[in-house]
Amino acid sequence: MAKSDKHNWRGLTAEAQAPLIMRDYRPHTFAEQMAGPGIDAGKLAAADPKSRENRKSWIPGVEIFARPVHHQRHRGLFGEFAHRDEGVLARIGFWPVQWANARMFAQTAKGFHVHPPSIPKGTKPAEWMRRLFVDEPENYSLRRYQHEQWDVMFFVQGVAEMILRDVRAGLPTRTMRFFIDGDDHPGANNVGVVVPAGVAHAIRAEGSEDVIMVYGTSTSFQPEFEGRIASDVETAALPEAWQNFLK
Repeated sequence: MAKSDKHNWRGLTAEAQAPLIMRDYRPHTFAEQMAGPGIDAGKLAAADPKSRENRKSWIPGVEIFARPVHHQRHRGLFGEFAHRDEGVLARIGFWPVQWANARMFAQTAKGFHVHPPSIPKGTKPAEWMRRLFVDEPENYSLRRYQHEQWDVMFFVQGVAEMILRDVRAGLPTRTMRFFIDGDDHPGANNVGVVVPAGVAHAIRAEGSEDVIMVYGTSTSFQPEFEGRIASDVETAALPEAWQNFLK
């Protein structure tokens, strides 16, 4: 703590003062929020990734887009995912070949995992990535959707925290951290998220509600495309007494 901060706590013992940490309430820039404590997904959906301010912090190839959720009083709701021939997925030429759903129990997480990018023969990975996302970022015909797994994710229940980390060769390492609301929480944070191959992603269920998600992939499920990074959060150890009994 700063000296002025310590003055506030002089009534505590030295042992109690030593571990004190003050929460940072200072205003954060858009980039600082995205890479640090996290930001509402609705703000990202409304932002322009190509703006001068955002280019340095936005992970190339990631798309975050608003989607309509129609609430029907006394009946329930109807949420749209995406249209094949219009919107973000049509613009980037990505339409999933497989759809799936997943449920995450409250207070659980899916550790970081990443899908390997497909690099054409005779091409250096770093050079290929720079061509795709720096030199020709809007030449979507270059993308090898059929040879690498891209995801598009939607959340229909609960509140999820998503963290993306760019680990592709030749590109700056960037982090995007944001919060997405399921359809049962109507508002600007009802979004779809496109995650490119080579971008590590993790998801945590926030609060006491299960998270249900629906996602489409550019390839059918292939176990060899599932690379795990820092995934020990998914492996809950048995209580020590149970382990002793099983021995």
